[in-house]
Amino acid sequence: MKLYYLPGACSLADHITLEWIGADYEAIEVPRDELKSSWYLAISPGGAVPALVEDDGWALTENAAILHYLAEKHPETQLAGSDARGRAEVNRWLGFLNSDVHQAFKPIFAPAAFVDDENLHATLAEHARAKLGKLFARIDKQLAEHAWLAGDRRSVADPYLFVVLRWARGKKVPLDGLAALDAFYERMHQDPGVRKALAAEGLG
Repeated sequence: MKLYYLPGACSLADHITLEWIGADYEAIEVPRDELKSSWYLAISPGGAVPALVEDDGWALTENAAILHYLAEKHPETQLAGSDARGRAEVNRWLGFLNSDVHQAFKPIFAPAAFVDDENLHATLAEHARAKLGKLFARIDKQLAEHAWLAGDRRSVADPYLFVVLRWARGKKVPLDGLAALDAFYERMHQDPGVRKALAAEGLG
């Protein structure tokens, strides 16, 4: 099994999950300037990470799909939930991270995709930070009541949250007073699987 990744991108969530499930895999870094190369487009037609390729050549893209696939391949880990409600909670938070939180970063990462006037880029980014602050406050409330994002058991939603939280800290999203979120970050950062994935991507 091969995971194609870009250091620190959302593919880090899959990298962590592979460590958690104890899979036999090879992590392959895709240089940013090769994301649209012919060789990588043959694997990932959208030219984005992550991409997961099985030993028989079957390739899977889209972060949420890969996270679910890995969890379902290893049901003993219960990373996708242990029953119908547990799975629904994992899906709820995975969907929230993928559709709401991740997308809200785009005006910060690529403001030119939204407005041509460079004078407006800073304002657009500030609006995005304010929106993200509210989204993370919602997550903090959930973590204040539960040990993990989807409840009392860790799931594939947690590595994804860790990734976007790293982005938030790096992009100065307002996170003041979100103590439960801070505690989650530190707990994840001390996890052996997380640390191994970070080290493999050169993130320390």
